[in-house]
Amino acid sequence: MNLKEEIYHSTAGFTKLELLAKQVVEGYISGIHKSPFHGFSAEFAEHKIYNNGESTKHIDWKLFAKTDKLYTKRYEEETNLRCHFIMDNSGSMHYPEVKKFSINSINKIGFSVLSIASIMQVLKRQRDAVGLSIYSDEFEFYAPEKGSDRHQHMLLNALNNSLDKKTNHKETKTYTFLHQIAEKLKKRSLVFLFTDMFQADTEEVALFEALRHLKFNQHEVVLFHVMDKKREFDFDFENNPKRFTDVETGAEIDLYSENIRESYQEAVQKYVSDLKLECAKYKINYVEADINTNFDKILTTYFIERQKFA
Repeated sequence: MNLKEEIYHSTAGFTKLELLAKQVVEGYISGIHKSPFHGFSAEFAEHKIYNNGESTKHIDWKLFAKTDKLYTKRYEEETNLRCHFIMDNSGSMHYPEVKKFSINSINKIGFSVLSIASIMQVLKRQRDAVGLSIYSDEFEFYAPEKGSDRHQHMLLNALNNSLDKKTNHKETKTYTFLHQIAEKLKKRSLVFLFTDMFQADTEEVALFEALRHLKFNQHEVVLFHVMDKKREFDFDFENNPKRFTDVETGAEIDLYSENIRESYQEAVQKYVSDLKLECAKYKINYVEADINTNFDKILTTYFIERQKFA
């Protein structure tokens, strides 16, 4: 199956989410020679470098023949990474509206779902435990970190179901759910938050207090700022009368995009700059996740964070 031909229908989610995620990972690995992870392959996910003095009992000699390097099999008790995904499923995450989705025609929630599913494929190969939280104007789904195939299938179903959401024009108070999730994460975990960061200005302080709470117990937190950069940041619209609707509140405004583009871009640039500074202040890894790009940055970030976490 051609990755570009995978279709997602608004009433059913991705038709083959797990298969599509596998193809995203395989495509990434096939081009890994262009990244800092030269030499990584699917086989390495279940191996670790052999250290002098260790037993030679579990050396993988077939892999040695391929790589001329010594690796030992990694067993489940040796892989104790716990990874928890948090996904914003508010109305704004369902922008832009797409009636017939494909890998090249996707919105913010679809990009987030496929990103998470792809990282989960790597976690599955590494026998690591994975958990998931989904929120909007309510706490929609929570599952603690586990490593079984059955558990992963349940998470994939929850992700897919989140795509079939109707916009309800309700504001989402992200910080309230982050506090709840932080209370549930008892053991040190690698936490990935996928959100478009659309919240009222007055809530920014509360949001970062919640992110600080997430870092409690030595959790490592990565904020994937999901965006449609062309439209939401560059404000690249044709200069004719348009009605813009706030998908969170339902508020509407009529305007010519050219009239406000420059001031809009300046405001957005300042917002992102301030956001990055706040993330740096609290040692939260900020990652721009543009839905108009591929998933390489998402996967590279995961591998870097996993290496640091270990």
